[in-house]
Amino acid sequence: MSTIAKAMELLNFFSLDRPEIGLSDFHRLAGRDKATTFRHLTALESVGLLEQNPATRAYRIGPAVLRLAHLREVTLPRRAGVRMVLPRLAEITGETAHASILDATGLTTLAHHENKSHSARVVLHESSLPLHATASGIAVLAYGGAALMDHALDQMQVYTDSTMRSRDEVTAAADTARKIGFSIANQSYEAGVTGIGTPLFDSNGIAGSVAVAAVSSRLTPELQHTIKQELRRAARIISQHWGGSIPPALENAWTTHLGPDNACAPADQTEKAS
Repeated sequence: MSTIAKAMELLNFFSLDRPEIGLSDFHRLAGRDKATTFRHLTALESVGLLEQNPATRAYRIGPAVLRLAHLREVTLPRRAGVRMVLPRLAEITGETAHASILDATGLTTLAHHENKSHSARVVLHESSLPLHATASGIAVLAYGGAALMDHALDQMQVYTDSTMRSRDEVTAAADTARKIGFSIANQSYEAGVTGIGTPLFDSNGIAGSVAVAAVSSRLTPELQHTIKQELRRAARIISQHWGGSIPPALENAWTTHLGPDNACAPADQTEKAS
């Protein structure tokens, strides 16, 4: 791994639960000596990707990230297409809808929408989702190729008693997702939460996933069917807005599993109606 890559890798340790990180914690998290860690942090700070809190001297995401994120969204919109469909997905399913984008490090949540009609609902805290333990992750692994699968297997952690622990388990889950067009993660990332997901595509191919995180006790066969129908619709709309299209193999898998979808509307019509 290059020096630049090692420095940039430090940014992945930030999260909503950990918005600031000190030098000692970076040293522990990255498993590098303090001198090297400090050198990488200084380089990131010099270009505005990090800044230090004057009161604590801990590091936090710098202002340059805002400019880059804005430029990315303006020139290659991703959140706009996602936010257009998530409210309907949450409303019809009664659960939490979310969409994620695939990058070199894994899956990052772009947006989510909670249905607040239930007192008990899934609240998403983490912006980074593990590939092997979530429906979102399994959905992209089903279409992501061998290199992505190897990356997922290298990053495996155990989150619950239901988290998959072996290559065979993850491979089988991806094969099933490819066969039926949907991935299911039953309490493998968080106890009491079951996720159902399907992949998203842009002009370059697999680009992310859209999923519903449901309270497991509410997930009846009828609700599962509704979730899958709505995910199919959402994936078509988002992928079209991202400049991609659904592969014929995935369309065939959806149709075989759910039957034909005669209610599918073009993305521009759906946008006007929402």
